[in-house]
Parts: sequence; C-alpha cells; structure tokens
Amino acid sequence: MTAQSVQTPPSLTTAFPGGPRLLADIGGTNARFALETAPGKIEAIEVLACAAYPTLAAALVAYLASPTVAQAGVTGIRNGAIAIANPVTGDMVRMTNHHWAFSIEALRREVNFDTLVVVNDFTALASSLPQLSAAQKHQVGGGVGVPGTPLGLIGAGTGLGVSGLIPGKDGWTALLSEGGHVTFSPANPTEVAILQFAWKEFEHVSAERLMSGAGIELIYRALADHGKLPAEKLTAAEISRRALTGECPLCDEVIEAFCCMLGTIAGNIAVTLGAQGGIYIGGGIVPKLGERFDRSGFRARFEAKGRFNKYLSAVPTWVITAEYPAFVGVSAILSDRLAAA
Repeated sequence: MTAQSVQTPPSLTTAFPGGPRLLADIGGTNARFALETAPGKIEAIEVLACAAYPTLAAALVAYLASPTVAQAGVTGIRNGAIAIANPVTGDMVRMTNHHWAFSIEALRREVNFDTLVVVNDFTALASSLPQLSAAQKHQVGGGVGVPGTPLGLIGAGTGLGVSGLIPGKDGWTALLSEGGHVTFSPANPTEVAILQFAWKEFEHVSAERLMSGAGIELIYRALADHGKLPAEKLTAAEISRRALTGECPLCDEVIEAFCCMLGTIAGNIAVTLGAQGGIYIGGGIVPKLGERFDRSGFRARFEAKGRFNKYLSAVPTWVITAEYPAFVGVSAILSDRLAAA
C-alpha cells in the first residue's frame, strides 16, 4: 500500500519525548499499521493481508522493515499499541476469526519495544468516538445526543464488535465487551426461518454468526432456502455488489435483512447501556453500503422496542466514515499507559 497520513493541526506536531510510536489495528482479514511521530500526527499507514503472514510478529516486522517506514525516516521505535479483533484478558492472545496466536510479552521482546500495549479493537475504536469530527461520521435517522451520557458502538466486519463509552468524573471508560456473541434473537417470521436454517450449521447462533461477512453469506443461503430459490456460491462482497447495483432481488433482500437485524441489536445496546449520547456504527461492512443503509429498515428497527419507541427515537445513530478511527483510540490508550508508567 502507498504510505498515507492523517491530517493533524500544526499545533499538535511536537515530537514525542520517547520517539515515534507504532500503532496497529488488527482484524480477521487485514492488519493496519501506522507511525505516530508526534501527538495526533499519524502517517506511513499500510494495510497488510493477514493471510499473507504466518504470525502477527511476521507482519509487524515486515511493516517495520518496509519502504514506507524507511521513506518516513523513522528509526528507534520503542513504544507501540495494537488494537486486535479479539478478547484480550491476559498475556496470551488467540484470535477468534484468524489463526494468529501470540504472547504479548514475547512479541514485545521480539520487536525490541520498551512498551507494547494490546487491547480489543472495539475498546480502541470506542476511545476514538469523542474525537470524531462532523466530517468523520454520518447520521442515520433522527435524534440528538445527550451530553455526558453513555455512547454505544457496534460494527460488523469479519466478526461483530461491540463496545461503549461510559462517562465518569475523570473522563470516559471504554468497555471491554464481547457483546457480538450474545444469542441472536429474530424479530419476525422471516428471521425465524433464517435462525432455523442457521441452527442446521451451528448449535449456538450468536449475533456475530449473522452480523458479519460470513453472516451475509449465511443469510443468503437461508433466504434462498426459505424462498425455494437456487443459491449460487457467492461471497459477501459479491452479494453486496449485486444488491447495490440492483441486479439481484435476492441479494437486496439479504442486505435488507442484515440492516434490519443490525437495527435490532443496536437498539438492544442502546437500552442496555442507556446510550442516550448515541450509537456509533463501525466495521467494514456498513460504511460501504452508503445510501442503501440510509434507506434500509435499520433505523425503524432500531426504534422498534414497543414501549421504548419514544426513548429510542431520541437516540442518534451514526455511521463512522473516518478511514482509520481505531488508530486515534489506540493512540490515546497508549498515551495514558505511558503517562502512568
């Protein structure tokens, strides 16, 4: 990938005393790396395919040795932070949606860092929410956020991430949530049929089983079966493409079902957290749907909570349009860790 940068106000470009920092956002499909050379100055961004490297260490070492880093003239990186699509509960990390597994301490030693922080990717993404500008998010539906109240976060990609921010006297606290693995709950007869089809493949059908790239493919097979229609072997990307071009009614039905189901789960998060500040939608799928998501049943389903319809109609929902928001969040987490050291 060509080196990229995130624009930063000139007043924030004083170099770090401890030198440049490495930032990473690791998903089940792609590993994104960047350098933060001064507070808020994020550059030399590269996206590597996870499948191209046997380990995270191999991908990280390849990035550090890449022409992008060399061209940036950065050497002597001693501190880094990684956001990863996985629970982080101790030193050992084993990815749910990829085969990489590693010890945080062993990885730190291998790359010769003084400090290496590893956090859940949606914890990092949640930490970025207060920093998003109006141009980095797009509102879907109505509602106005209440200042000083919790924010919710959901995002579908290789898996389904869930988190939130809870306000406190010393600032925000990002939740270490694995809410994508809650049990899926259908909201109409069609979704019951989808669930029954999914039960043929999985004993436990979580929200993630359907709200993900693999989930879009599963919904496609389920709706084809439900409608007694022939099903091709299509990827999630191809299903989305055919839906957006209008060339496949079944594919469009799949995307509509996906958006509505996501609305139900997002509404669940809003009432669970009391997220009157708003619900933010990240991940790799929804931002690519563009106006198709805007006109889907997502917002109507989000508000469809019976007696809590009025409550939810006041809660705004935002699609995160910033290209690399997790870098902002993981940078803040690393800064806090180094300040406390």
